[in-house]
Amino acid sequence: MKVTAQPSADTLTLLLDGELDASSAIVLDTELAKPDILNYRKVLIDCAKLSYISSAGLGVFISHLQRFQDANVKLVFFNMQEKVFNVFEILGLDALMTIVPSATEAEAA
Repeated sequence: MKVTAQPSADTLTLLLDGELDASSAIVLDTELAKPDILNYRKVLIDCAKLSYISSAGLGVFISHLQRFQDANVKLVFFNMQEKVFNVFEILGLDALMTIVPSATEAEAA
């Protein structure tokens, strides 16, 4: 999996490309653990090219959720493929995390 960071004034967009599983979760975890990520008001996760997510991949987001909330950093997922969204929904994570259809809605969230 490839993670591409696109910073702007107060928003960091992370583009996820590929499969987020146990072997690639460390790449995302490293990106989310960077101290300067807490300098942004929002972290937007573009899931358009995320073709698969495992429990290890979900665990990465869950492990950083409290840290982001404590720092008042909003985590927003968008462009999620239906099969990836279904995983979030089945586990009830759609109620815990902000998931919107488009980049426009993610920026407005």
